[in-house]
Amino acid sequence: MINMDEYIVKDGKKLRLGYTTGSCAAAAAKAAAWMLLSGKRKERISIQTPKGIKLDLPIFCIEMGKTSVSCAIEKDSGDDPDITKGAYIFATVSYAQTNGIVIDGGIGVGRVTKRGLDQPVGAAAINSVPRRMILENVKEVCSLADYHGGLSVVISVPEGEELAKKTFNPRLGIVGGISILGTTGIVEPMSEQALLDTIRVELRQRRELGVEYILLTPGNYGADYIKDSLKIDAGTAVLTSNFIGETLDICKEFGFKATLLVGHIGKLVKIAGGMMNTHSKYGDCRMEIMAAYAGASGLDGKHIEEILECATCDDAVRILKENGLCEETLKRIANRISFIMENRVGNEMHTGAILFSKEYGFLCETSKAQEILKHIREE
Repeated sequence: MINMDEYIVKDGKKLRLGYTTGSCAAAAAKAAAWMLLSGKRKERISIQTPKGIKLDLPIFCIEMGKTSVSCAIEKDSGDDPDITKGAYIFATVSYAQTNGIVIDGGIGVGRVTKRGLDQPVGAAAINSVPRRMILENVKEVCSLADYHGGLSVVISVPEGEELAKKTFNPRLGIVGGISILGTTGIVEPMSEQALLDTIRVELRQRRELGVEYILLTPGNYGADYIKDSLKIDAGTAVLTSNFIGETLDICKEFGFKATLLVGHIGKLVKIAGGMMNTHSKYGDCRMEIMAAYAGASGLDGKHIEEILECATCDDAVRILKENGLCEETLKRIANRISFIMENRVGNEMHTGAILFSKEYGFLCETSKAQEILKHIREE
C-alpha cells in the first residue's frame, strides 16, 4: 500500500485519505499506455485527481508485449473500510485499427443491465468521471509520444465478481463485477457522501423506470417487515440508512408523487422530534420524545419517569400498553411524523410512514400511508 500524506480529522481522529477505483484505473491505463508507446518499463506513475491531489503510485503485475501492455494499481482506500481495499485494478492498453481511444471493461468489471445508472444499458460500469480521467491521462501519453493512432483500453479486476456480491451492484442491475467509481478521485474515510450517492442512484433508476410511488426503509429491520408483514418484495424498497431528510429531498427532486417510509419505531420516532438524520451521533432523544407524547396523552409523572429510564422503545411501548395509552400516544407520534415529513417536501409530494417494533409488530401509521401503499402494490 502507498502511504499518502493527506489526512482529514473526523471526531477528533486523524484519518488517512485513500484513492478510488477510478484513480487506480486511470493510473494503470496511463502507465500501460506509456510503456506501450515508449517500449520502456515503468515502475511508478503520477496522476492528478479531480480533487487536485496528485498521486504517485507504484505499478504492479507488468506484462509488456509488442502490441499491448497490461499492468495494475493496488487500491488503497486509506482509513476507510472499503471492500475493494487491496484489490488490483488492471488496465490493458493495445493498439487499435481505428483512431481514437476506446474504453471498455473486462473480467471483474460489471455490466449495466438496467436504465437509470451513470452508464447506458450494455456498457461497462465505468462511471463518467473515471472514464474522463482514463481518457485524459491516455491522451496525455499519446501527446507526449506524438502518437495519433487508435488505442483500446480495457479495465479489469480479477476478484471483482466476488467483491461485487458485497456491494449494491446486484441490486442495481450491474452484473459480473464491481463498478469503477469516484467523483473526486480520492476516498474520504467513512464518507457519508458515498451512501447518499448510492441512494441517489437507486432513486434515479426507479424514476427512470417509471415508478411514481416509492417505498423507503432505513435498513434490514424495515426490509424484513416489508417482506414478512406487508408481503412485498423487499427489493422494491430503497434503503435510506439514517438519511431520511436527504432522501426525501432527492425524491422530491426526481418528481415522485409520494413516498412511504417503513421503519422500526426506534428510528422513526426521532422524526417526531424533528430529527431528519437519525444517526445516534446527532442525538438519542427516543425516550424524551416518547415521554413527551405520552405526557400529552395523559400519562402520569411516575410512568413518564419510567419511560425516560427505558433502554428501548419496545419497553416504552410496554408501559404505554399497561396504562391504556398506547394507541393515543402512537397516534400523536404518527401525526407529528406526518407533519414533519410533509413540511420537508412542501406541496410537491405526498408522504406516509408505517412504524413497527420487533416485539409488537405494527404500531401506527400516518393518515396517507395506506393510500400510498395501495399505489405501490399496483405499480
